[in-house]
Amino acid sequence: MTIPAPATSLEAYLDATAERRLARYLDFLRIPSISGIPEHAPDCRRAAEQLAADLRAGGLEHVEVSETGGHPIVYADWLHAVGGPTVLLYGHYDVQPVDPVDEWQAAPFDPIVRDGRVLARGASDDKSNISIALSAAEAVLATRGALPLNLRLVFEGEEESSSVHLEPWLTANAARLTADVALVADSGFFAGNLPAITVGLRGLAAAEIHVRGPFQDVHSGSFGGAIENPINALASIIAGLKGADGRIRVPGFYDDVVALSDAERAAMAELPFDEEALRVELDVPALVGESGWTTMERRGARPTLDVNGIWGGFSGEGAKTIIPGRAHAKITCRLVANQDPTRIFALLRDYVMQIAPPGVRVEVVAMGGGRPTLTPQDHPATQAYARALEATFGRAPVFVREGGSVPVAASFESILALPVTVIGFMPPNGNFHAPNEWMDLANFETGIRALVSFFDEFGSRPGG
Repeated sequence: MTIPAPATSLEAYLDATAERRLARYLDFLRIPSISGIPEHAPDCRRAAEQLAADLRAGGLEHVEVSETGGHPIVYADWLHAVGGPTVLLYGHYDVQPVDPVDEWQAAPFDPIVRDGRVLARGASDDKSNISIALSAAEAVLATRGALPLNLRLVFEGEEESSSVHLEPWLTANAARLTADVALVADSGFFAGNLPAITVGLRGLAAAEIHVRGPFQDVHSGSFGGAIENPINALASIIAGLKGADGRIRVPGFYDDVVALSDAERAAMAELPFDEEALRVELDVPALVGESGWTTMERRGARPTLDVNGIWGGFSGEGAKTIIPGRAHAKITCRLVANQDPTRIFALLRDYVMQIAPPGVRVEVVAMGGGRPTLTPQDHPATQAYARALEATFGRAPVFVREGGSVPVAASFESILALPVTVIGFMPPNGNFHAPNEWMDLANFETGIRALVSFFDEFGSRPGG
């Protein structure tokens, strides 16, 4: 791929290269880089190699497809802004599985463009943000010959499958990842497609509960009333984890939670959020949760405990009169600022063992997690990005706390000691992780301009 000759202006260049830029984005989406399915490991590598080739063609330097023991990490940089700040920008090229396939309007990896939208797996999460970042850097280098700041790019291939190799890679490469701020490009806009900056991300603590009763499934007529049923025991455990008021009963669970200030609660209350519209969209009778908090607060600023799945016994057609030998459940806790996933797991494990009924053996197994993050709204990078969004999208952004988890944000804070600003241009209803994922092409194109504007805004300050 060859970069066109420099244009007279950035806008002229972006107009002249729009068709090529869209074609490159669609080619990227055609690669089924599903990190969680082993059969797609060659596709993940192909996506990494393609991304590296596009970075080289775009004028980035020191491009490397770095081995991790899993799917590779793509690194590139441009470091010639003497005295200027350095930004480390992160995204991920891997995507979620596509099931259920029969609910897609088109083949998940055969992208289509319709009514100003691109439909494909990864169209938003997160290949859009990667493509925007690449296009912004390329456009500036092609039209000006230099960036106004120093830029490091880190694109991961395992974000959708727990990022198991990222932290060791960050630790091993810490010396060459020095920067003034990390931009985590894995977010999007607020309801109504309003420009937004994510200043808070919840962390995660995941666990499995395994309950064992008799050595195998046994006859419920012969043994019912004589032994504990593992499914009944598991149901009792789960019912004991939360109260009717939505509060989590695990002792110590809330000890480290940073309380929302009155000003923060007031700011969240001012967000243009329609509870009834959300209820209708989800097709539920009511929105419920922890007493004393609004839906917006519960979604992004309060911790949670949820059962993600239960299995055990017989679930086929008809009846089978057994007492099952095993029962299992998956649990995740979303965590907020200052909560530590290792400590939360230990508290959960100890409480489950405490409330487990007699007559069964119970094991609680840690299934990984990540720390929450909270970035001050007045950080220079956050404010520069806010100005860039307003200049390009025509309105000041809202500041939000997202309920989801992006563990890499906490990794940048803990391993590289970098402040983190979470950015992105994905539409709020883009069907991420679901059938018919899509990206708004207006967000895509304006996002390129916004990121260029951020480079100029933040690049005007001296480096740290």
